[in-house]
Amino acid sequence: MRKQLRENTLLSVSAGIILLLSLCVFFATDTSYLAIEATSLWVRNHFGYFYLYLGLGCVLLLLVLAFSPLGSIRLGSGLRPEHSLWSWTAMLYSAGMGAGILLRAVQEPVFMQQHPPYPSPLEPEVLALEFTFYQWGFTAWAFYGLFAMVIGYALFVGKRKVRVSAAIENSIPNKLARNGIDIMTIITTVFGLIAAIGLGTAQIHGGINHLSGSTQGLWLSLLLACCISGVAFYSVWKGVNRGIKVLSRYNILLTLFLLAYIFIWGDMGLIFRNFASALFQYLVDFIPLSLAHGAYDPGIDFLTDWTFYYWAFWLAWAPFTGIFIARISKGRTLRQLLLGVLIIPSLGTFFWFSVFGSTAFDLIEAWGGYQGEFDNVFTSLFLFLEQFPLAGLLSGLSLLLLIGFLVTSVDSAVYVLSMFTDGGKKNPGKRHRLMWSVFILLATLALLVLGNAKPEMDVLVAAQKLLIVTSLPFSFFMVVMTLIFLKDSIRRLLREKGK
Repeated sequence: MRKQLRENTLLSVSAGIILLLSLCVFFATDTSYLAIEATSLWVRNHFGYFYLYLGLGCVLLLLVLAFSPLGSIRLGSGLRPEHSLWSWTAMLYSAGMGAGILLRAVQEPVFMQQHPPYPSPLEPEVLALEFTFYQWGFTAWAFYGLFAMVIGYALFVGKRKVRVSAAIENSIPNKLARNGIDIMTIITTVFGLIAAIGLGTAQIHGGINHLSGSTQGLWLSLLLACCISGVAFYSVWKGVNRGIKVLSRYNILLTLFLLAYIFIWGDMGLIFRNFASALFQYLVDFIPLSLAHGAYDPGIDFLTDWTFYYWAFWLAWAPFTGIFIARISKGRTLRQLLLGVLIIPSLGTFFWFSVFGSTAFDLIEAWGGYQGEFDNVFTSLFLFLEQFPLAGLLSGLSLLLLIGFLVTSVDSAVYVLSMFTDGGKKNPGKRHRLMWSVFILLATLALLVLGNAKPEMDVLVAAQKLLIVTSLPFSFFMVVMTLIFLKDSIRRLLREKGK
């Protein structure tokens, strides 16, 4: 490992920065939190709306490109897709959303129902689902899809290495600048990933405490993080086909089972009506929602707590998720890639929230009022499942699914980071997979400690503030990367047509 660090500048510098920041958090926790808090407020005040405009721009751009002549470009000419649609969807969804849909399945729709983001003539339940769709839908997947498109094009059409800098190397020949871009991407990826692990671990922790009636402390979260990282390392050690793909399929099967169970026990007619109404409103209102314009402006405080945070989260996940999607999209056209990434997982997520949200609304109505039963983001799902037959089994499956989603997110990220630092290889060496598994575990433990530094702090707050900061430089780079991609791809297309 020492030899690898000495001989690999990208790996050594990235690992050094991550370890240094982790040590700062361990030994100066309060100071680190205060610095992150102050910086996040500055970013929110000066660049929060830039995140909104960037998200809308990505969605519109990908739709235009999908139906343009560029959409016919195949990632690996003359080849059929390397993975079936089922396996491809399972892997991209497990990597791109994962435990988040369990974390927010009940809490977010209920919060939006009880605290409407803005005055609206819509029924509170429809507005709640519409805004939830907005925060989990096309924009998130557009960030991922943009990266998948650019990296997939560089990898399979340009025959370049698996690095973000490969997408701009013709326009920016300076090696130092390209290494800086790759280091920035690695740091952003690691922070986005550890935030997700921290949040997921906290939900598993909360679920165990809720189900057992105990109050286990920080040690349980640290132990869970170690176990999840260990299983993820085993999965990534086995590779894409023998590890990541298999676990992703099991995750989706368990998700579909849990979804079907709640759907059958819920009011199916109401669920379909809410789904259709909220989807229609989401499509109609998408642009004003994305601009927070006029009557659709929920205010800076609401945007900071929810939308700015979500956009920062998706941006932080965009590098590794997009690159992973590009890696598994060999043989697909850009049109298939972009429309598949935008539409398939979004519709699945919308129906998921419609089932859990609508059923939770029904429960609240049957109780005759709401007393904050689903306010706790880490325990709301388990309290919700207690209302159904076989509650113990459902809660156990949810815990298993949480672990499975976290594992597939970690193993996908480790695989991508290993490709980065192992010379851009499509199948990186196992030493790199081991090193990144260790580095991510250490950084995750640091975040968990940060989230417990003060009684009023938790992992969610710490991750929210951290992601708003770390995503900012990367959001600017995405604009530059996209412009360079458009210039290169259009030139190539015109040359091929001129032959």
